[in-house]
Amino acid sequence: MKEIIGKQRYVWLVVVCILAFFANAGVLDSDIMEARNLVTAREMVEYDNWMVPTMNGDLRLEKPPLPTWVAAIIEAVSPENIVAQRAAAGVMGALWVLFFFLTVKVIARSKRAALTSTLVFLTCYNVILMGRTATWDIYCHAFMQGAVWLLFKLFYRPETVRRRVWTFVAAGLLMGLSFMSKGPVSFFAMLLPFIIACAFYGRPHGGKGTGLGLTLMIALTVVISVWWYISVYVFHPEVASYVFNKESASWVNHNVRPWYYYWRFFAEMGVWALATLAALFSPLFLRRMRRDKALLFGVTWMLATVILLSFMPEKKMRYLLPLCAPCAMSVGLWLEWVSDNWNRDKWSCLLYRINGWLITVITLGLSGAVIYLWLGMEKVNAWVAVVCAVLFLGIAAVMAVTTVKGHVHTFVDSVCCIFIVAEVMLMGQISHFFSNPQYNSISATRHDPRLRGYDFYYLHPTQTPRMEMVLEAGRRVRPLDYANPDSVMARLPMVTVSNRPVGELLPREVLAQVDTVYIGTYDNNHHAPGKQHYTDLLYNRITIIKKKQ
Repeated sequence: MKEIIGKQRYVWLVVVCILAFFANAGVLDSDIMEARNLVTAREMVEYDNWMVPTMNGDLRLEKPPLPTWVAAIIEAVSPENIVAQRAAAGVMGALWVLFFFLTVKVIARSKRAALTSTLVFLTCYNVILMGRTATWDIYCHAFMQGAVWLLFKLFYRPETVRRRVWTFVAAGLLMGLSFMSKGPVSFFAMLLPFIIACAFYGRPHGGKGTGLGLTLMIALTVVISVWWYISVYVFHPEVASYVFNKESASWVNHNVRPWYYYWRFFAEMGVWALATLAALFSPLFLRRMRRDKALLFGVTWMLATVILLSFMPEKKMRYLLPLCAPCAMSVGLWLEWVSDNWNRDKWSCLLYRINGWLITVITLGLSGAVIYLWLGMEKVNAWVAVVCAVLFLGIAAVMAVTTVKGHVHTFVDSVCCIFIVAEVMLMGQISHFFSNPQYNSISATRHDPRLRGYDFYYLHPTQTPRMEMVLEAGRRVRPLDYANPDSVMARLPMVTVSNRPVGELLPREVLAQVDTVYIGTYDNNHHAPGKQHYTDLLYNRITIIKKKQ
């Protein structure tokens, strides 16, 4: 029976996608990863070092430069425009969504299943967050998602010889772009698990043009992936070797966690955590579900990703971002199973209702929470609180009905509505919920005429400058060996950035020969003192130091 999917479903998908990545794009504070990328992009433009990038004056070769090149182009056209920078990441997020939809569609051979899975994907917190942050991750995984979609078509769908060769070429191009975005990360975290899932799915068919296409794909992938590394190694062999060895060592020595660290991987799916477990374990209990090759493919892809990432010594929860794709696919296909077997599969109906009632209760809680933020904490405007509370109550009522009656697609749409309300109405209100009342950005120094023409130096015995502070300062803040009098005197006059008075840091020999002019203290912490994420490294004193006249 041919599926009939109304155009309004595709319009709805586009609306959810646009709001997920672009609504209130500028309200979130920059984290350290985004700051590193934007500082590097700014220096590309300012110092014309596009091929050999620097970050705060030091060579920045740890990451391939493709996303930073994009950020630098935006910086050249529209300087200091954080909304434009994040819009580029949003475009890549939308591209990932498109490729994900096409991947599920070709595997499940169902537009409806692809739509459901994609809406689940768009309500994954990590996907939304990375699509709103100008960093590398969204680029490498978006390109690789396109590559795996094309590879599945090549493995399991017949095509003409000419089209087959060009599909291989397109896959090679996308894999090369993925490598140029963050090295081999997505090859290990997305491509390899996908190939493992294909091995369990069935034997891929060959066909004329496969040998030529495969050769072109590999060659194109290698050329795009390594040309920049080769050029860097030619011009900076010693530094390149040091950085590459350091980066390799960090994979086995930095943030080392036990193999079971990712046991709670399903929690990364947020609102879909229980549904992820249901999709994972239901085939063990339902023999009929084991015949659903698409669902088994998604579950295998999911497990292979978790297991492979668990093998890596270095582990962070944000490294589970590529896992959102197979998890969303598995959840979407499981929800389709529930919809198609509502009166025949009591086990799946029970799991669906447990998940549905839980999310319904949470939504009711959100309604009360926004009222408390208004009346109890005065953090939200009255009209925003009232409108959001009413909307959340309405969404909860719809969820309750869909949970009882099994209207799966309406339930998924209701979850999307929760995210839309949060993204459009609440994000701008609560983005500074944990704001620091003493916040005073160092960006004010850009406009201080007393500081023009001076180089900035950072005084700290053990730490290097935080990139969030360097980004806000709008200039390089170089570290200084301030314990060495000769090193200090050779750089005068200068501006120092320190979290303690310079009189407590500089040697007496230096203090006897200089005049100091205290400019002010700047606190770039977005969290208040005493909070978990507050750091003294973002609390700095600005002082001009000159030789005595």
